[in-house]
Amino acid sequence: MIMDLKDKNKITKNKTFLESFSHALFGIKTVMQEERNMKYHVSFSVLAVLMSFLFKISIIEWGFIIFSIFLVLITEIMNTCFENLVDLVTDYKYHELAKKVKDMAAGAVLLTALSACLIGAIIFLPRIWQLIF
Repeated sequence: MIMDLKDKNKITKNKTFLESFSHALFGIKTVMQEERNMKYHVSFSVLAVLMSFLFKISIIEWGFIIFSIFLVLITEIMNTCFENLVDLVTDYKYHELAKKVKDMAAGAVLLTALSACLIGAIIFLPRIWQLIF
């Protein structure tokens, strides 16, 4: 399927898995380069993984940590998609519905990050408490 664009560039469907994979990696790279909050999420993810190794958490706890990390990262990517799409549609002009969409997407990231923090607290705080006392 070919889409005809105004600038006469042709865009076709990905022909191979490797091509699809390459585009997906480029999308992740773009979010990492352009979104400050994604850098924060990745930094906290690295911290959570390091703490997981340090405290030798159980396999079930690893599952919760890994699930939480990926859920936050995926939600941040989706938030960025919504923001970019809204900006494209509104041509960067203010619109009340556009603001609602952006705010709701940001709210989804906030809730996901809060749930990850709660899971991290449940897993790590007792271990940190043991180290201190």
